[in-house]
Amino acid sequence: MKEFDVFVQDKPGELAKVCELLGNNGVNIKGIASERNNTKPLIRVVTDDEATAKAALVKSGIGYDLKDVVSIRLPDRPGELGKVAKKLARAMVNVDSIYIIGKDGGHTDMILTVDNKKKAEEALR
Repeated sequence: MKEFDVFVQDKPGELAKVCELLGNNGVNIKGIASERNNTKPLIRVVTDDEATAKAALVKSGIGYDLKDVVSIRLPDRPGELGKVAKKLARAMVNVDSIYIIGKDGGHTDMILTVDNKKKAEEALR
């Protein structure tokens, strides 16, 4: 899986534009988060179809960066994410983004982008 960091303008309707674009192209959003800082807002999106999402964004002229993600499944109980965060800290891995993409059967599925995917995966084995 990949995370699209989609660059949008700081005005109403940008989220709708991105979501409608993906939906109209048959792309399902598995995870989404947004960030608004002093420079430029962005929407972080993980989809079920990277190639189609990429083509739709390019065709529409919407800029994006593509990042590798680490996918984790945790027991849905207090303290589990803290354990993961501690393992990443010990491995000197910095987390750039993190969000939940689903819950199922007592588990929580999450996506992380990190500064060193290989080290993160090794730390979480």
